[in-house]
Amino acid sequence: MRGGDPDAALHYLARMIEAGEDPVFIARRLVILASEDIGNADPHGLPLAMAAAQAVQLVGMPEGRIPLAQATTYLASVPKSNASYVSINKALDDVRRGSVPEVPMHLRNATTGLMKDEGYGAGYRYAHNDGEAEGMNDRYLSGELAGHVYYEPKESGAEKGIKERLEKWRWERKKREES
Repeated sequence: MRGGDPDAALHYLARMIEAGEDPVFIARRLVILASEDIGNADPHGLPLAMAAAQAVQLVGMPEGRIPLAQATTYLASVPKSNASYVSINKALDDVRRGSVPEVPMHLRNATTGLMKDEGYGAGYRYAHNDGEAEGMNDRYLSGELAGHVYYEPKESGAEKGIKERLEKWRWERKKREES
């Protein structure tokens, strides 16, 4: 599936089924593949894999082979991107190394009067009231992580549009900060 060959994927699916592999295990692997190897290149992959996993549990075998085959052929045939997988690993690495700067004051929720007096939430920009319903209208990371980029979408499938949008938003934020 990762390599984009639905015919080979079906063959190996059939071999696993005939060898007695647990269909729930197969479905679980499809769910993982949909996020790890396809991600936002085709965001429909994960819901389809989840539906196949539910269908296998609902109908059992031998009919469960049908939703497994449907998910397998779809996932093998769509654009691939592991950008979300790579980005969460980078973020986890930073956190595990102790790179955890304070949450900026403007992002902290002032749930008490004292918190408000201390500056929690001061200067928060709610994009929908700010005329900027989309885009990065503020800095959400502070300290050594300010401006840090974890998620780097690829030029694959729907992720190409996400990449273009994020590049535009990052450029617009930088331009606002420079002025």
